[in-house]
Amino acid sequence: MIEEKKVTSEEAVLIGIITQHQNEDQSNEYLDELEFLTLTAGGVAVKRFIQKLEAPNPKTFIGAGKLEEVKNYMELHHIETAIFDDELSAAQLRNIEKVLNCKVLDRTNLILDIFASRAQTSYARTQVELAQCQYLLPRLTRLWTHLERQKGGIGMRGPGETEIETDRRIIRDKITLLKSKLKVIDKQMAVQRKNRGKLVRVALVGYTNVGKSTLMNVVSKSNVFAENKLFATLDTTVRKVVIKNIPFLLTDTVGFIRKLPTQLVESFKSTLDEVREADLLLHVVDISHPNFEDHIASVNKILDEIKSANKPTIMVFNKIDAYKYETIDEDDLVTEKTKEHYTLEDWKKTWMNKLDENNCLFISALNKENLEEFRKKVFEEVKKIHITRFPYNDFLYEEYEEEN
Repeated sequence: MIEEKKVTSEEAVLIGIITQHQNEDQSNEYLDELEFLTLTAGGVAVKRFIQKLEAPNPKTFIGAGKLEEVKNYMELHHIETAIFDDELSAAQLRNIEKVLNCKVLDRTNLILDIFASRAQTSYARTQVELAQCQYLLPRLTRLWTHLERQKGGIGMRGPGETEIETDRRIIRDKITLLKSKLKVIDKQMAVQRKNRGKLVRVALVGYTNVGKSTLMNVVSKSNVFAENKLFATLDTTVRKVVIKNIPFLLTDTVGFIRKLPTQLVESFKSTLDEVREADLLLHVVDISHPNFEDHIASVNKILDEIKSANKPTIMVFNKIDAYKYETIDEDDLVTEKTKEHYTLEDWKKTWMNKLDENNCLFISALNKENLEEFRKKVFEEVKKIHITRFPYNDFLYEEYEEEN
């Protein structure tokens, strides 16, 4: 009889700070996101540590007293992983490991680990490996000493290169190799994009876990992997979609996140080319998330970095089925109405009403709510681009009404 093996999640503590640039609410929200990242990576967060500081400690990120408190808790509960909410420098990583004497990860390392587990194609794996090598290079620690002699005297002279230098040389060589490999793949991808002809290109962009892949599956009738976890989609998927009488290409891209590692933006340049070369962006937003406005700002910032902020964009507010708001009793004269009390109708009257040509849709991709309105709006925007590309009304076939 085969014995059942129990899979236990790796326990970890989460560590964040409150600074003049990051208040308590923001810090708690970032740690919520870090906890979700930890869960996605296969771990479980058992405790949070937050400290108020004017700025991160340049030596140990948090103060010495707080670090000692973390150490005592981890030793008492036999926890061997500490995860920090910001990117740690090589010196900070070294100093913290000396004190805690355990595995120390930062937000960047955690995201890279999730990307490594999600990468399916050779192209995605190469991109992630390059990002990991670029992250690792300045953080190499001495794991062995077989190439180095510490003592002087006869027969004790070293080989001329310390093990840390050897490691760095190996990593640099690997980075060069991966970059040249990516150049070849980039050329292949560019040829693929060129072969798609004059079809209008539409790209789904947005924060991670907002339902882009679910929407892709519904609209294109495909079977792209979708899951309620961060970075469920890593490989770019392109599908041909026909609405009424106009065909176009719909692309599902990797989700963005706050504090996205610069190494990933750099190594995923070719994947982001799908966004750069798109004619129309569908910016998908999870309206059920309490801080969806911050998510929009984070995505817009990344779009600006890759010079795609000025493209025609339709804001698609997804997950209206999961949207909840707080209510105020009629006889309550004390409670002030805030964003937590906004209904969907209230939101529509805010800054959303000022979006260009009312390019603002409220849908539920999971429950297929308002999808007809979504298709109609996308059709109108694609048609505008299609007519400029085919000025003689060169449609493939006559317009028709779809049957439900």
